[in-house]
Amino acid sequence: MAKGYWIAFYRSVSNPAALAEYAKLATPAIQAGGGRFIARGTPYRRYEAGLDQRTVVIEFDSVQAAVATYEGPAYQAALKVLGNSAERDLRIMEGS
Repeated sequence: MAKGYWIAFYRSVSNPAALAEYAKLATPAIQAGGGRFIARGTPYRRYEAGLDQRTVVIEFDSVQAAVATYEGPAYQAALKVLGNSAERDLRIMEGS
């Protein structure tokens, strides 16, 4: 079974306090779904059209687990706290 990955790019954060509150709820929700944080932070180096934006990569045992966690009530509660405080591009990818 292929692993699943969340890859989130933060284009902007307008309310860092709301992002911190989101993280307090999102982290345990993601971990409860089997998610493991692989990388978090800004790029060490950027090449080609790379942007200097916060990026988060989370690994799950399957793409189904990644989707179920995102759509689950605990993570959705965290998203409500985040609201419009950050503009993100979040993708769920199937990996090997």
